[in-house]
Amino acid sequence: MQQFKNENITVFQSVLYQTTSAVVKTERAIILTDPNWLPNEIDEIKAYIQSIMGEQKLFIIYTHSDFDHIIAAGAFPNATTIASEAFVNRSDKEKVLEEIHQFDAQYYIQRDYPIVYPTIDIVIKEDGQMVNLEDASCTFYLAPGHTRDGLFTVVEPYGILLAGDYLSDVEFPFIEDLQCYKNTLQKAAAIMSDNRIQTLVPGHGQVTNNLLEIRKRLDDSMLYLNNLVMEIDQEEALRKQYPFYKGLKEMHELNKKIALI
Repeated sequence: MQQFKNENITVFQSVLYQTTSAVVKTERAIILTDPNWLPNEIDEIKAYIQSIMGEQKLFIIYTHSDFDHIIAAGAFPNATTIASEAFVNRSDKEKVLEEIHQFDAQYYIQRDYPIVYPTIDIVIKEDGQMVNLEDASCTFYLAPGHTRDGLFTVVEPYGILLAGDYLSDVEFPFIEDLQCYKNTLQKAAAIMSDNRIQTLVPGHGQVTNNLLEIRKRLDDSMLYLNNLVMEIDQEEALRKQYPFYKGLKEMHELNKKIALI
């Protein structure tokens, strides 16, 4: 379903984990992120793109390679694809594909497109790398911490930050590397400090164009990480802040183990 819409961006939200797919429309380009989850949801996204597409070129930005974020890569075979160099160099691509097949088998899901690990046309290798996607200027930032291959995208002139699995209002940080995650949050703060960002699109949860809310999410994420390091008991606070904490508790326990390494 559509969660958020303004003149330049429409954001779809899956019923699963409130996962988002953003569609940015310009005069010459359509930019899609992480098409997901269920076949009917993919059909809705495809139908919407077809309804607004004239002569524009279609681009897909993959924010990272978790299986839920690449699950519908095969549904858009003619798109020009963008991801980080670490995304391209992931050594266990078959593992990701197997996770998709296992998910579909568990829920008896049939798809009318192939399950594929995306082949990437435009590879992002460094912070601040700028790519003009027709008439949209995109600045990319490497964003490891949740995964090794995370990617932030700032889309100008619209002030949109496509954040992947960071700065969510429904999830605390899910950590692969604690120090990298902290560095990425500091990078996000620097990106937002020059007031370019007007709209934040997280990979899960609600889009916001409230700058105070964006800052709150940044501060909440950093506080969570610092409390992990200090071994402060956060469970009661997390239960109050996150309505789906019961389903997230296992991840919190894993985060605590990672913080002690």
